[in-house]
Amino acid sequence: MSDVATNPMPLRLFWWQGVANFGDTLSALIVSQVSGRKVSHAGPGGCEMLAIGSLIQVMRRKYREPRGDGVRPWIWGAGLLHSVPVDFLDNVQVGLLRGPVTAALLGVKTNQYGDPGLLTPLILGPLPARNDRIGLVMHHSQADDPEVADLIAREPALELIDVGGNTKEVCRKIAACAHVIASSLHGLVVADACGVANTWLSPGTQSHLKYHDYGASIGRAMIAPLAIVDIPGHVAGLKDQHGLGYSEAIEHAREALLDTFPAALRGPKKPSGQPEPEMMRV
Repeated sequence: MSDVATNPMPLRLFWWQGVANFGDTLSALIVSQVSGRKVSHAGPGGCEMLAIGSLIQVMRRKYREPRGDGVRPWIWGAGLLHSVPVDFLDNVQVGLLRGPVTAALLGVKTNQYGDPGLLTPLILGPLPARNDRIGLVMHHSQADDPEVADLIAREPALELIDVGGNTKEVCRKIAACAHVIASSLHGLVVADACGVANTWLSPGTQSHLKYHDYGASIGRAMIAPLAIVDIPGHVAGLKDQHGLGYSEAIEHAREALLDTFPAALRGPKKPSGQPEPEMMRV
């Protein structure tokens, strides 16, 4: 196989495109930043990498047999939604998994995990100044929930952040909040990445596995989510919070993400003396 480290062609990345959702499109921005290459969308059967998303079960369906061109795509920071047979693992390459729940379901023994969304500050540059708003970031399946619309109308402290908006703008809005309440997994991940205190909100009928997987990856206790009906009381009881109790684990996850990004998928090295982007500490 040719050396793709100097390949000017875009890196072929698989991410979910079923509905406009910043958590999915964030994958392309982060992979481009870390790899130093342009990124193009590819289906699971023709990709070089899978990063952000609970999409490993999709890869399993495609890779029970070796790919015809001999390529074994990389899994870097992705996770599962449910258990799957592991008959595909010989036909892919695992750089890093999102969390220990995914690792356990796949039978992969490792002590390194990380969701690539934790690298969000790398694509934002200077973070916006904090305001006094409490961001509400709903899972895309709850976008038209009348209970949410009624809540926003009654609670002036809340700002509904549209997960279908421009990816960087959604991330900046999250970073500017005093607190975030999110049923969107990447609402929580981006808030953590930017040092914004946040609360897990029930994702309705969606599985909780990916939330527990992510929480366990950074030592964050996620026992049970908040219900929509309980948001007003929760907002009334919020106090100023400075820093996150699991910040050190976030730094370890970031280091693991950068250390495990496949060297063969990186672009040409930057000229000597050109500084690398710095990561803010949460």
